Amino acid sequence: MAPTHVLRCCQRGLAWIPVIFISLVVCWSYYAYVVELCILTIRSIGEKIIYLVFFHLSFGMFVWSYVKTIFSKPANPSNEFCLPKAEKERYEKEEKPEFQQEILWRAATNLPLYTRTGTGAVRYCDRCQVIKPDRCHHCSACDMCVLKMDHHCPWVNNCVGFSNYKFFILFLAYSLVYCLFIAATVLQYFIKFWTNELEDTRAKFHVLFLFFVAAMFCISILSLFSYHLWLVGKNRSTIEAFRAPVFRTGSDKNGFSLGFRKNIVQVFGDQKKYWLLPVFTSQGDGMTFPTRLVNIDPEQAPVTATDVTVSPLSESQNRLLSNEKQANNVEDYLADDNIKSDRMNTHSSAYCMLRLPLQLKVKPSQSPWRASPNQVTRPARIQLFGCKPLLHV
Repeated sequence: MAPTHVLRCCQRGLAWIPVIFISLVVCWSYYAYVVELCILTIRSIGEKIIYLVFFHLSFGMFVWSYVKTIFSKPANPSNEFCLPKAEKERYEKEEKPEFQQEILWRAATNLPLYTRTGTGAVRYCDRCQVIKPDRCHHCSACDMCVLKMDHHCPWVNNCVGFSNYKFFILFLAYSLVYCLFIAATVLQYFIKFWTNELEDTRAKFHVLFLFFVAAMFCISILSLFSYHLWLVGKNRSTIEAFRAPVFRTGSDKNGFSLGFRKNIVQVFGDQKKYWLLPVFTSQGDGMTFPTRLVNIDPEQAPVTATDVTVSPLSESQNRLLSNEKQANNVEDYLADDNIKSDRMNTHSSAYCMLRLPLQLKVKPSQSPWRASPNQVTRPARIQLFGCKPLLHV
């Protein structure tokens, strides 16, 4: 037990090395730019003032967002996603996975869950012993389940997730601005030192090296920042970009996308005046997310044909409803209203159309108005003449 604890402490200590490295580079860049370039190299007072003002603005926003990204504690699932004590004991005693899943399904009945594993099971973390909310994943480095986990970043020694994803985006943005500003303002003095137009002083080394470091970091940060802007526009995490979330009807990489503008607002908040400040303004609680999919559990809220005619489902919602479910709805509707074939009028002039993506197979000995949902071969449609349904097969 003791060696494991010591090893864990050593791992946590070593994890701070990348952060210390970045901090040292930033401190050196501050000294090289302010002292060696602005104070000792630049002769114009006005140029010094302008450079120093804009440098400190970008430097301050960069450090602020970087610190917030590092020290914002990752958000974890609430207690409602933990199994009750009795259910937890039953789960641990069960050896068969199917019985364990039954326990999880009962516990997850009243939870706002729309995603599941690739096999259709409830997403459960055996390490943290919690049912994972949507978009939540277990981080092996932090040894915890993180809400809306994006990735574990070694350069901040923290998990990037719901609690600090906005800070991480701003950290990339301001670090890019910081590096671009340094590279752009140092370039002319870099050329002068390179062509020996300025005296060889100790500032020459700092200016030359400062330009190379700023240009190198600028290229790497630009690619990462562009990628995460694309993820924000699509409302995906890095994990979801590589492995699409699985819903009731299968995986869908755009399941959480609400449109470009709403996707941006979900991360940065609805008050634009706070978008560029590293203060938490993200929408939601990190455990429930609006989706463009049907938010109705088919086991709890059956959809009838009457419901569809009153408030039609959107195209994205209709796509979630399975053929078997729709066929059951149509059969129940026809059975409740006792539709008779002699009441059908194929020549009515005014009618409304309800298209359902189902198919019916009719046997010669069976009435076409009582076709079961698993008899699927030919396309069908329902036309409603006022309150007189007409089924064309």
